Parts: sequence; structure tokens; C-alpha cells
Amino acid sequence: MNLNNTIIMNNNFWYQNLTKPPFTPPAAYFPIAWGVLYTLMLGAFLIILFKPSNKDKYIAINLFFLQFFFNLIWSYLFFEMKSVNLALADIILLLITVLYTISYFFKLSKISGILMLPYLLQIFFALYLTIGIKILN
Repeated sequence: MNLNNTIIMNNNFWYQNLTKPPFTPPAAYFPIAWGVLYTLMLGAFLIILFKPSNKDKYIAINLFFLQFFFNLIWSYLFFEMKSVNLALADIILLLITVLYTISYFFKLSKISGILMLPYLLQIFFALYLTIGIKILN
């Protein structure tokens, strides 16, 4: 067994042994849901990318990358560092930046803003799950 398999097994053991809130989906939900969400986000981003240049487009693109950074580091904070507190702080920052991103996307393209709404719902759901894990553990 190599080091990567050991790390994955330790993370799985840690997560599986947490008390989870009601409505926690099975593990198979996450790759499917995030695959769909990342596809919608990419579509929304590409629409914005091809809009004429202006200040709102520049802000929207920067907000998109900022929220995506918070999105990516949540998994590291939660699963690798096993820090529910840092993951919770991160997801709050993620929620705020996603709300700003969506508002700028709507300014530039209604379709782009709409494509981001399922992602926003998933962020609220992930916030619920993170808070639930924090409270229950």
C-alpha cells in the first residue's frame, strides 16, 4: 500500500466516523452533483468571458476566480486538515463571493446568472452539512 492510499483510507475513516446531519447524501451523490455544477459554472463563465470588455466583466471574472479558489480549498481544509472550523469559515467566504459573482453575472447576462443558481443552492446545502457536522461532533 502506498502513501496516497493510506492518506485516502485515513480521510475516509475520519469522515465515515463523523456524526452527520439529516439529509446527508450518500458518497455517490457528490461526484455526480459537482460534475453537473462545474459544467454549469463553466458555461456561465464562458458566456461572461465572451462579453465585451468593461469594468463589470473584469470584476465578474475576478470574483469567479476568487469564489473558485474558496471552492477548491474547502475540500483540503475539511478532508486533509480535518478542520471543520476552517472549512466552515471558508464556506461562508465562498457563499459571500458566490453571491457577488452571481450578481455581476446577472448584470452581464441573465442566462449566465441563472446557470450559477444551482451552484448557489449546493453551497447553501454544503453550509448546512458543514454546520451540522460541526454541531454534532
